[in-house]
Amino acid sequence: MPHPTSPALYRLTKHLLQKYHKAVRPVHDWTEATTVYLDVLVHAVLDVDAQNQKLKTSIWYHEVWDDEFLSWNPSMFDEIREISLPLSDIWMPDIIIKELVNYVTGNVILICTSGVDFEGSPDLPYVYVNSSGTIKNSKPIQVVSACSLETYAFPFDIQNCSLTFSSALHTVHNINLAFLRSRGDMKHDKKEFLNDSEWELLSVSSTHNILQSCAGESAQIQFHVVIRRRPLVYVVSLLIPSIFLMLVDLGSFYLPPTCRARIVFKTSVLVGYTIFRVNISDEMPRSALSTPLIGVFFVVCMAFLVISLFKSILLVRFLHDERGAGQERPLLCLQGDTDADEPRTDPRAQLAGATEPPFCQEHQVQPGTLKEVWFQLRSISTYFQTWEQAEQQEVKWLALLQRFDRLLFQAYAVVLGLYAVTLCSLWALWASS
Repeated sequence: MPHPTSPALYRLTKHLLQKYHKAVRPVHDWTEATTVYLDVLVHAVLDVDAQNQKLKTSIWYHEVWDDEFLSWNPSMFDEIREISLPLSDIWMPDIIIKELVNYVTGNVILICTSGVDFEGSPDLPYVYVNSSGTIKNSKPIQVVSACSLETYAFPFDIQNCSLTFSSALHTVHNINLAFLRSRGDMKHDKKEFLNDSEWELLSVSSTHNILQSCAGESAQIQFHVVIRRRPLVYVVSLLIPSIFLMLVDLGSFYLPPTCRARIVFKTSVLVGYTIFRVNISDEMPRSALSTPLIGVFFVVCMAFLVISLFKSILLVRFLHDERGAGQERPLLCLQGDTDADEPRTDPRAQLAGATEPPFCQEHQVQPGTLKEVWFQLRSISTYFQTWEQAEQQEVKWLALLQRFDRLLFQAYAVVLGLYAVTLCSLWALWASS
């Protein structure tokens, strides 16, 4: 094969572009549609922004179409069968990505094949054209696309984001779209994907549709990029510590309900919950549409902890009030006074400058008589009856609170069991995808 010479390249380029009009669709018969063949290779997942519902990917974009005005006879130009031409000098299809989002304005913009440059995407100004007029345009681009991201199953979440290619203006009668390769070859093609990031590429399925609109029928090709998160780092740093913290909180129910150390222990666990929640807030994705399941369980367990803590505080307060009220009477009414001429007062009341309480004043009689003994015995009997009633009331409250504590423990254990089963199920679904 003879080597192409510069004069031949110059003559061929001049021959093709001298009378070329890039504003005209390159067909001899205007009723014939120009078919654009598309192909996408996902190179890397750069960022998944759940809060703003954006996916940033690096892809290799390929498009091929026939230009009937750019064909030549190779024998007339030193057997040159393929040359490169400036992209700005030839007609190009107005293909857009509907989900594409601009970094600055947030508006849908044209794909870089129409001359719009992307941040981080190299500007490749040339395309290849062969002697039959087939144009091949290939370039890497970084796509920031809108995507409905679901974070409910975090960190075992699987995301399905679409890249929809279509003509911005032309109908299917002017520009039609087709696949450059078979759908089966494109679906599981991972040879260009960098498989060392947080996200793993599962598949890139594709569909071809004809849409009806007021302007007419338009063709579109949709690529469904399915990715899943690698959860190991979150299992080690997030899930396992959260389960340990919940188990420690669950073990606090084995402390006696009347033990004040239980309040101190649960307060310490609550502080641990709070610190842990603050630390993981940056690791968990934030979304206004869905909340990660682990966050829901965490809040529920904190609610159980707070309820149990308030119950313990009320129990200790109740027992303190009951026992404090029942310890005053025996000393007040069983005081013996050797001086019969002075009115009897309680020594503690004398320190405060007060007389004896009315409960004991009504039983005061002169010492040394049988009637005094009778009233003292009656006071003792009344006290023990009151004390017994208070003890019975205390036993009833303790039994009620113990049943509530047992019910709270069972509910906590059920929630923790559901948490573990749900995580295992999500992990199994993640592994089988």
